[in-house]
Amino acid sequence: MNQISRSRRVTASGTRARRSRRRRTRAEALLQRDARLPLAQAQNQAARMKGGGAPLCAGITVPPTGLQFPALPLEAAAKLSGPGFQPGRFPSRASAWLPPGPRAWQPTCVRFPDSSQRLWSPSLPQATPADMFAKAFRVKSNTAIKGSDRRKLRADVAAVFPTLGTDQVSELVPGKEELNIVKLYAHRGDAVTVYVSGGNPILFELEKNLYPTVYTLWSYPDLLPTFTTWPLVLEKLVGGADLMLPGLVVPPAGLPQVQKGDLCAVALVGNRAPVAVGVAAMSTAEMLASGLKGRGFCVLHSYQDHLWRSGDKSSPPSIAPLALDPPDLSEGKGCVKADTALQGAMRQLTLEEEVQQRCEEKSPSEATEDPGPGGLHVDPMDSKTLQEQMDELLQTCFLHALKCYVRKADLPLLTSTLLGSHMFSCCPEGRQLDIKKSSYKKLSKFLQHMQQEQIIQVQELSKGVESIVAVDWKHPRITSFVIPEPSPTSQTIQEGSREQPYHPPDIKPLYCVPASMTLLFQESGHKKGSVLEGSEVRTFVINYAKKNDLVDADNKNLVKLDPILCDCILEKDEQHTVTKLPWDSLLGRCLEKLQPAYQVTFPGQEPIVKKGRICPIDITLAQKASNKKVTVVRNLEAYGLDPRSVAATLQQRCQASTTVTSAPGLKDSVQVQIQGNQIHHLGRLLLEEYRLPRKHIQGLEKAPKPGKKK
Repeated sequence: MNQISRSRRVTASGTRARRSRRRRTRAEALLQRDARLPLAQAQNQAARMKGGGAPLCAGITVPPTGLQFPALPLEAAAKLSGPGFQPGRFPSRASAWLPPGPRAWQPTCVRFPDSSQRLWSPSLPQATPADMFAKAFRVKSNTAIKGSDRRKLRADVAAVFPTLGTDQVSELVPGKEELNIVKLYAHRGDAVTVYVSGGNPILFELEKNLYPTVYTLWSYPDLLPTFTTWPLVLEKLVGGADLMLPGLVVPPAGLPQVQKGDLCAVALVGNRAPVAVGVAAMSTAEMLASGLKGRGFCVLHSYQDHLWRSGDKSSPPSIAPLALDPPDLSEGKGCVKADTALQGAMRQLTLEEEVQQRCEEKSPSEATEDPGPGGLHVDPMDSKTLQEQMDELLQTCFLHALKCYVRKADLPLLTSTLLGSHMFSCCPEGRQLDIKKSSYKKLSKFLQHMQQEQIIQVQELSKGVESIVAVDWKHPRITSFVIPEPSPTSQTIQEGSREQPYHPPDIKPLYCVPASMTLLFQESGHKKGSVLEGSEVRTFVINYAKKNDLVDADNKNLVKLDPILCDCILEKDEQHTVTKLPWDSLLGRCLEKLQPAYQVTFPGQEPIVKKGRICPIDITLAQKASNKKVTVVRNLEAYGLDPRSVAATLQQRCQASTTVTSAPGLKDSVQVQIQGNQIHHLGRLLLEEYRLPRKHIQGLEKAPKPGKKK
């Protein structure tokens, strides 16, 4: 019986296998026949038989609803070419004919020339990349990167982003610090590789294409061409929308020149820190020719999406926009006429609005006295490029420093000291010295140029450290240099600062009477919530003990405890065991039972009393992307210090970038961030210049320790 059932099962399985082979053979024959259909014949038949029902070939008809084709496999579809077939950005995904109908995703619609028949070209989910990280993703693995993969990643970054220097690539992909590879699946099934450094995602790879995250772009804001949009558009981008061209803000210098498919960054008005990364859907010339209408950028990743949430969730830093010059129209010979016309119209519109605004601010008599068209003064600096202006400012600060601050006794002088201690302080009010924006790019190259003019002599006294060893103060450029006069605004500020220098506030600890201590203090007329000083508490306790004969007759250092003192200062388990206390223990327990408060008195102002303990100035070290350390300072406002003024002072002394941002978790409070471990400079500023008590500063012990001498 078992043998019969076994033979039946074998026969049934063989039958099913033969049927499956026949169906597979039949399907392959059909696909091969369809693949041999010439594309030109399909186009001619479709053009002749619009809406008809004549047969196109055996087994295929053209119904009135349109031309329908069965799906082709990748191997067969890859052999097809001609109008209408778009291979796409990814060669591994070839185009194919698909029957019309509803799908989970809709590919781009392509039509035959001179025909109403539709040809659907499928594409990967990158066709709608705005949905990439808009929803939660699933992590597949998280592993530390290997040494070979680290070197390969560094080479890929240098190839993809040629604007990055060798040092910047090493900072972005550190050599020894922890770097992880996180492989994940987006909510639509896309396989993405994310590189995480310092707890923040810095790069992500999709179909062998490398993209930076917003964390990386905040450290290198000029890495990609940046387009500007309005802050209200950010909410739509986070929700998964692409950036449309009507949402762009066109600067006076015009839009950045990009081609279709180029990687771009998106920033908000007033801040150069990018908030999104995307791919250009058309070139700049096509954007301007279309009148800034249609889809501009396919967004891949944005601030506040789930990829950003996988990091430290920090906010974009405040980076001031660059004052760019208008583009050179002679270089863009291949641009369409609409580009030049539209940009010219925008510049003319901006100029007219500026003229109108200035004319409205002035009186009619003042407006008639202004020379030039529209009452505008022509600044000769406007005719120079940004690089030429920075070169001139660099030479002015250099000559000013040599003529006024550098003495012969200071030589040899480190070049870094010349820049940090002298040249930056010679920068005029309202301008910022940035060597990277000059034609020299580096201080050493500029000093070599000055050495060629025989103004200074530079030598490398130690390996990698250059110093100025000689200065020709009789050089014509130094003797003929005229020291610029300070502006009236800066003079007023300096005079005001001399009249009202910073004085630290007077901070006095106080104590509030709680409900549990009212019985002890009611004899002196103090109620719940009354504020007392420490000396007043001490005096009252001593008088209370003497008045009620609580001082021990045998030992004057002991105080007997009556029921009121027991209830006020003793714990429940001590009330039946402790009958006497020393004076210092009694006074200490009384102060501990009172609620803390403090009084702050600023010079020339009324005292301010607040409950609780005053928050000290908190100094911490944080680690950002690319394993960079920043010094964070909080609670400066409680001591009458302006965070922006402190940030400006530290920027000059530390020669490091500083930013002022909102303190996370604290309402109406800001924090100052300084690049690097600058606790040593910060401690000297707070303790020596601002003369704040050390007990009100927290975190000074984290300053870098000096290296040991060998």
